[in-house]
Amino acid sequence: MNTGAAEPAETVTLVVRHRVRRGQEQAYEEWLRRIVAIASQCAGHLGADVIRSTRDGLPLFTCVLRFSCPERLRTWLDSAQRRQLIEEAEPLLADGDQTEISTLNEFWFVPADSEQRPPRWKQACVTFLVILPLSLLVPQLWQPLFAWQPILGTFLLSNALITLSIVLLVVYLFMPLATRLFAGWLDNARSNEHEH
Repeated sequence: MNTGAAEPAETVTLVVRHRVRRGQEQAYEEWLRRIVAIASQCAGHLGADVIRSTRDGLPLFTCVLRFSCPERLRTWLDSAQRRQLIEEAEPLLADGDQTEISTLNEFWFVPADSEQRPPRWKQACVTFLVILPLSLLVPQLWQPLFAWQPILGTFLLSNALITLSIVLLVVYLFMPLATRLFAGWLDNARSNEHEH
């Protein structure tokens, strides 16, 4: 009965880390394009991001796939299609197929190395930079509709619509863009911590 209401809270991400053997980068990139395209056709798939970095001198690809609920993610993970594609990729990978399931908000700051995350104050800075402009702009964008339909401008409804808009924009659009934009700064913070 309440499945529709509960679904957004259950949104999950699949974090896949592949360290690619030297000289196999181009073959892996071609394989990656295929698997991302196939995954995007699965029910419940909400989008994917690929973060490229290096670990121990080899290229590291961190792929973050978002799904609408754990069941749909599990369907993709257990699918014959994915198993076959992973078998094809095995010769290209230095450490095999490494997967991790996270809640949606953890996806925002997924580091290349699962044992290290950026300091919380760095995460807070990026989150602040994303949310502040939206908090200023989104209410203004809703004002014409509230003026046209006063029922939507009531305290509860207007705040619900504004908050929903900000959350969706943050989660699905601006936070993934911001974490890619600030990836170097976040990685640099982790390496500085490592050195001290």
